[in-house]
Amino acid sequence: MSTKIAELNSLLVRDSSAQWVAYLWDRFNNQRRQKIEEWKELRNYVFATDTTTTSNQGLPWKNSTTLPKLCQIRDNLHSNYFSSLFPNDDWLRWVGYGRSDSTKTKAKAIQAYMSNKCRESHFRTEVSKLIYDYIDYGNAFATVSFEAKYKEMTDGTLVPDYIGPRLVRISPLDIVFNPLATSISDTFKIVRSVKTKGELMRLAQDEPEQSYWLEALKRREEICRHLGGYSVEDFDKAAGFDVDGFGNLYEYYMSDWVEILEFYGDYHDKETGELQTNRIITVVDRSTEVRNESIPTWFGSAPIYHVGWRFRPDNLWAMGPLDNLVGMQYRIDHLENAKADAVDLIIQPPLKIIGEVEEFVWGPGAEIHLDQGGDVQEVAKNVNYIINADNQIQMLEDRMELYAGAPREAMGIRTPGEKTAFEVQQLGNAAGRIFQEKVTTFEVELLEPVLNAMLETATRNMDGSDVIRVMDTDLGVKEFMSVTREDITANGKIRPIGARHFGKQAQDLQNLVGIFNSQIGQMILPHTSGKALATFVDDVTGLQGYEIFRPNVAVAEQAETQSLVSQAQEDLQLQAQMPAEGAI
Repeated sequence: MSTKIAELNSLLVRDSSAQWVAYLWDRFNNQRRQKIEEWKELRNYVFATDTTTTSNQGLPWKNSTTLPKLCQIRDNLHSNYFSSLFPNDDWLRWVGYGRSDSTKTKAKAIQAYMSNKCRESHFRTEVSKLIYDYIDYGNAFATVSFEAKYKEMTDGTLVPDYIGPRLVRISPLDIVFNPLATSISDTFKIVRSVKTKGELMRLAQDEPEQSYWLEALKRREEICRHLGGYSVEDFDKAAGFDVDGFGNLYEYYMSDWVEILEFYGDYHDKETGELQTNRIITVVDRSTEVRNESIPTWFGSAPIYHVGWRFRPDNLWAMGPLDNLVGMQYRIDHLENAKADAVDLIIQPPLKIIGEVEEFVWGPGAEIHLDQGGDVQEVAKNVNYIINADNQIQMLEDRMELYAGAPREAMGIRTPGEKTAFEVQQLGNAAGRIFQEKVTTFEVELLEPVLNAMLETATRNMDGSDVIRVMDTDLGVKEFMSVTREDITANGKIRPIGARHFGKQAQDLQNLVGIFNSQIGQMILPHTSGKALATFVDDVTGLQGYEIFRPNVAVAEQAETQSLVSQAQEDLQLQAQMPAEGAI
């Protein structure tokens, strides 16, 4: 037996880098264990159908109804965040840093390429998942990859399916880092993922940057071939480490799943004494290093981006909008079920039996036989407690929406009281400040760097040309453009402008309407440019393709109309002067 264990130990020997990467993962993952339990409790409340799966299960109430207020706030925030980030299809701009980088041709090529890749790679679907992370966990993490997918036809030829950059969501449960760092770019990061062997083979085929998976799979198959003569007990004696979610190591190696730990950042090499900077290390099975190379980006840092909803002092793990509302949800469910039990007691109250009473069935028309001095009485309850519980529940629900930065006006529900148009605008702007700040933070801190990383990885991996479909704004028709690597190489950045640009324009339009409806508008009317105002309205409403607003177009159209009217009148006069057919 000792020989078998010795052979097994030599078979499962771990690389030095695999040991310290796995140690760092376990260390920082265990440090946030309490926070993970809080996330689980929040998730249970969000998706609960009754209180048997939440913290309310320990209460003594007979009823187990849950009011899904946390779920409603979550859906409300998500729909409003998503609508603000993508108000229409024209939501990104290219900003060049030089004269040659800001030409119309360069901007058109880059914007058309990025718009096409965002549409074809289902960018909005991934952003929707990131918004849910932003709400549920208070933290959203994303990275980018470059994919080259082909379809094999019956004759063996390969037809391109999708070639380009893709946004990849990272679950907050699958990443650890040093939370004391000043920013996510200043700390190492370890990303955990679990994939099947087939998925790794597909990654090696579709993504040219990940061809190293073939060597990892070869190593895994070699280990599995030597495991047939060993038992579970041999593994328990020989191996002192487990893999998350797979039980013991024997069960893990017998499965088709592969655990991957990827380290991004700087580390000190104890063997050489050198400081290795900007490295990516990929560890498979917590034992084998399959990649150790410089991070292949032109930005000089790991392409992992993070945004937090409510940052804590000296802690990168941010707080979510729903975190401190769990207790209020507990209180709402407590009041609801206490009220329901009280209503049940009112509808079917307990009976107080006095003296000798024969056994009976309580119900309509029941006969009760009593001895002298006997009686049956209902135990009355106070209805005021039920009304008070309803009022408390409504008050808690209103407060929860306000605390989460999702006022009821965002759902189209008008608050009580008469208001003027200016008061409605003022209240709407004030109520939406928290919401606007949070969605702008998401756009600036996550979407903008992610889009630029997608453009960078596309420029770095693109070979040949790519044909994309674009809209010609001058002619109003769709055309196909051939884009090369040189066309999308420039010094500048992609800026998503959905939440910032369109929110500001809507506010500017409201302010302008308010000014011209007042006496000030009449005073400044002689100094107002009609052409500039038409351009502003055209830009705000997004109706450029219809050419509704053009300089003095009404004058030309009125002249054309008058000309047609005059021509029609002349034709009528000529017809009136001509003799009738057959007249002498």
